[in-house]
Amino acid sequence: MMSAKDEKHSLFATLFFQIAHYAIRPWPWILVGLASLVLYPELSDSQKGMGFIYAMRDFLPAGLKGLLVAAFFAAYMSTIATQLNWGTSYIINDFYKRFINEGKDETHYVLSSRIATIILMLVSLVVTLFISKISGAWSFIIECGAGVGLVLILRWFWWRINAWSEISAMITPFIIFPILKSVGILFPYSLFIIVPGTTLVWVIVTFLTRPTSEEVLFSFYRRIHPGGLMWKKISSQMPDVESDSGFFRLFINWLIGVILVYSILFGTGKLIMGEFTSFIIYLIIAAISVSIIYINLSKIGWKTVIK
Repeated sequence: MMSAKDEKHSLFATLFFQIAHYAIRPWPWILVGLASLVLYPELSDSQKGMGFIYAMRDFLPAGLKGLLVAAFFAAYMSTIATQLNWGTSYIINDFYKRFINEGKDETHYVLSSRIATIILMLVSLVVTLFISKISGAWSFIIECGAGVGLVLILRWFWWRINAWSEISAMITPFIIFPILKSVGILFPYSLFIIVPGTTLVWVIVTFLTRPTSEEVLFSFYRRIHPGGLMWKKISSQMPDVESDSGFFRLFINWLIGVILVYSILFGTGKLIMGEFTSFIIYLIIAAISVSIIYINLSKIGWKTVIK
């Protein structure tokens, strides 16, 4: 998105990613999973995930098996490096450099980032002591990120959301999570408490804290043109800025985009399984969805994001 030359290209790039990631990429995994159910019927529900490992062991030739193991290690190390560097950049650039120790030279901040990376790694090791397997790690990540999604989306569509809204939404799950775990409420049932609890907290915090300054809001609106009813307070004070950003059409595009991704996902499955009539139906739905999205984007019109 950030490397695209304008907003239109960035949206089409995002749409392509959604299709490739959620509709095309999963099918090799799905096919191996389905095959493993037939090949290894003796596996219990808790062992179904091992079907992938057994399929790799029994059917991959030596060269490809070694390549796959190397790919696993590469993906693992890449993820570790990404999270450590990403986390350290937040700690140093967004917190330490801005609020704790301003005005130092780059040598100081580079050294600080190295120390922060080591500390972050040690904290991560402590966290892993309480996680017995990968599925537990994913559950932990989902639970501790639960409820944040809504504020991250609405911050684009509601002028009143501020930094404290996001901060409270990020912190609250970490407070609720250990309480639920101590009383025996585990994933996924914990989400029914964490999500509404987090939402309630960030909404209360939003109204108890000061809104972002009007100067920043005006600048943001002038550059982004978010539109919609929840920006009326700001847009009404800016008569010189075009207020119609095609918000309704963008909302329709989001809905149609979801239909497009699912139609390609299920349509691909029908094609693989030889159900050609169903495949054609899904293909028609996908074609109609693409047409609606393209027409809506054409009617909205676009301005280059970087002027």
